[in-house]
Amino acid sequence: MTYSVAVSGASGYAGGEALRLLTAHPDIRIGAITAHSNAGTRLGELQPHLHTLAAHLLEETTAQNLAGHDVVILALPHGASAEMASQLPEGTLVIDAGADHRLEDAGTWEKFYGSPHAGTWPYGLPELPGQREKLAGAKRIAVPGCYPTSAMLALLPGFSEGLLEHDDVVIVAASGASGAGKALKPHLMGAEVMGGMSPYGVGGGHRHTPEIEQGLSTAAGSPVRISFTPTLAPMSRGILSTATAKVKSGVDADQLLEAWTNAYDNEPFVHVLPQGQWPSTKAVLGSNHAAMQLAFDEHAGRVVVSCAIDNLTKGTAGGAVQSMNLALGLDEAAGLNTPAVAP
Repeated sequence: MTYSVAVSGASGYAGGEALRLLTAHPDIRIGAITAHSNAGTRLGELQPHLHTLAAHLLEETTAQNLAGHDVVILALPHGASAEMASQLPEGTLVIDAGADHRLEDAGTWEKFYGSPHAGTWPYGLPELPGQREKLAGAKRIAVPGCYPTSAMLALLPGFSEGLLEHDDVVIVAASGASGAGKALKPHLMGAEVMGGMSPYGVGGGHRHTPEIEQGLSTAAGSPVRISFTPTLAPMSRGILSTATAKVKSGVDADQLLEAWTNAYDNEPFVHVLPQGQWPSTKAVLGSNHAAMQLAFDEHAGRVVVSCAIDNLTKGTAGGAVQSMNLALGLDEAAGLNTPAVAP
């Protein structure tokens, strides 16, 4: 069976990445391709790498244009997804690549986003324990943020196995400039980004902080508190998260390695690297894979985990397609087997 998929926000990075992956999906037919201010423009002018779709004209992002498809991927700014999703049929699989439906607590949403909470959808991180069962057959899915994807994958095994303390977790992550979207912003111009790094959202202010806490708390079975600092790196795409947490008394390096290895041994897209090999964003470029390594800092009594993903693939569009596959009962890896690009 072939499923029709509409993609909104197709002129942006996330929408373009979703289309790139869907063109290689054996069970998918791409339907409406929509945008807002760029409606009426030929897709090839805005996404010149999508050669097979270049002649398509972008349609206006309306419920009428998106309805009538088996799947709708919403790659829209926060606030816009909820409004559009509310107008789509209940029988349509709607996948929100934005933030509108990720958080469970309405008060937390309002604190970090400053608008009414739109509700919570099944969370599109299949590697979260028990999550595949929740995604199977789902008609509404919230794709995780890119930072939360890498940060949670880095620490999930330790919290799931009860090896880590819950109140002393520090995560520092570096992201490429594409994580900020395609809108023109002076501080994201090439001349500003190239050759330097800078932090932002320092002091617990980044909107992905509560999302990371939510996922890790789910895995741990009780609240986890984190300190999260994102940084902007001089690259177009990719995230390298380094996460560290205090280990519980009596836990040793062998137990930590065993927990991470067992958690990801059978995962199609998450890889604990051989000892001595550390992850690189370049090694996952353009792929739906996450690569990680861990070490036990015995002096500090902490585990240190570095995890690399492509923020546009595993961190956004790849996560959307992976979750879509599970919801439709398809091979989870369909359309996602392309390896990373090198050099």
